Amino acid sequence: MKSLIIGIVILAAAAFAIIPGGEYGFGLGWGGYVLNFLRGGVPVIAVLVGLIAAFIGIADMKDRAEAKKEKSKPQEPAEKGQD
Repeated sequence: MKSLIIGIVILAAAAFAIIPGGEYGFGLGWGGYVLNFLRGGVPVIAVLVGLIAAFIGIADMKDRAEAKKEKSKPQEPAEKGQD
């Protein structure tokens, strides 16, 4: 319950910070700064996501090649009753 209340308070504080101060008479007017942060952050996040996707793709290709190699490998006959 405590986490829910803290989350709601933080969301309200963020909304208060983004609301323009001149239009409604309150708010910090940080909306422009938030947009600038998003404009600068989105390309960086896109590069990171692209790198992660490329690494996952390479690992997937290696796994498929290894599985194909295992599948094409002839199975060895089981040893019969040698104790």
